[in-house]
Amino acid sequence: MQFFYNSSPLQALHSHFFPDLQVWVKRDDLLHPDVSGNKLRKLKFPLLALQASAPTLVTMGGAWSNHLHATAHAASLAGFASMALVRGHYAADQVLTPTLEDCRRLGMQIRFVTREQYRALRDEPAAWQAHIDLAPEQCAWLPEGGSSPMALHGVAELVDELPFVPDTLVVACGTGATLAGLLAGMRGRGRVLGIAAIKNAAYLHDDIGRLLEQAGYPRYKNYELLTQFDHGGYAKAPPLLQQFCQEFSAGSGIPVEPVYTGKMFYALHQLTLSGKFTAGERVVAVHTGGLQGARGFVKKNSGSGISDCEHH
Repeated sequence: MQFFYNSSPLQALHSHFFPDLQVWVKRDDLLHPDVSGNKLRKLKFPLLALQASAPTLVTMGGAWSNHLHATAHAASLAGFASMALVRGHYAADQVLTPTLEDCRRLGMQIRFVTREQYRALRDEPAAWQAHIDLAPEQCAWLPEGGSSPMALHGVAELVDELPFVPDTLVVACGTGATLAGLLAGMRGRGRVLGIAAIKNAAYLHDDIGRLLEQAGYPRYKNYELLTQFDHGGYAKAPPLLQQFCQEFSAGSGIPVEPVYTGKMFYALHQLTLSGKFTAGERVVAVHTGGLQGARGFVKKNSGSGISDCEHH
């Protein structure tokens, strides 16, 4: 199976938000015409490993999940059947989110689970098997966010696409798998700054080390996990952050959303002003995409009553 993306462009960024700093943006939001973000990188090697057996892909996510959106596209392109276990209550007359409508149009089965069942999917390795009507051996389980050890190999390829080895890579963090993959690609060179998009994210240190080890890499330590830029928690966007995202996108022409990349660029702005970077330091910010999920964020903040803004 030939995989369905090549590489994403690297764009020099000239902005008053980053005075005297050499910044480039790795535009993974342009990696694929229909799937905005790095989720395809995470799926590459897991799907390549499954191509001979062609099982039904089973995974989990929220109603606006970037991972579900990417998995539905990837499964359709690669010829896999797919099924999503979606967190939240669903009534027969309820309209699906645009994300889930995209997934269903691409052939993905949508099955809703309660929040308690969703927590079990996270905590119990075989819990997903209770929600399918196929034999488990006919299926392949993909964890939340696509954050499996094998996913790191696809993310690591991003570094090899760069024309130079940056002094610093900056990336937004949800599960820590993308940061771990970038560490694998950097192979101990430079440093990686992870901007946590969630509250109380210190536990990600353990997950990052575990993923690296399980993927066959050393437990690289050349990174920092910055937890002070969560803006109140996952999918929280106070007016200051929303205003920054609007001004940044208008000035740079680079679209961002406030769940992940907006927080990352805001953090980069603040770190620049605080003297975090040295003169001549070359910084690459990784735009992990996720722009389709911004549809849910806009609805959530317009009073539509949407309460589940899960984008992993």
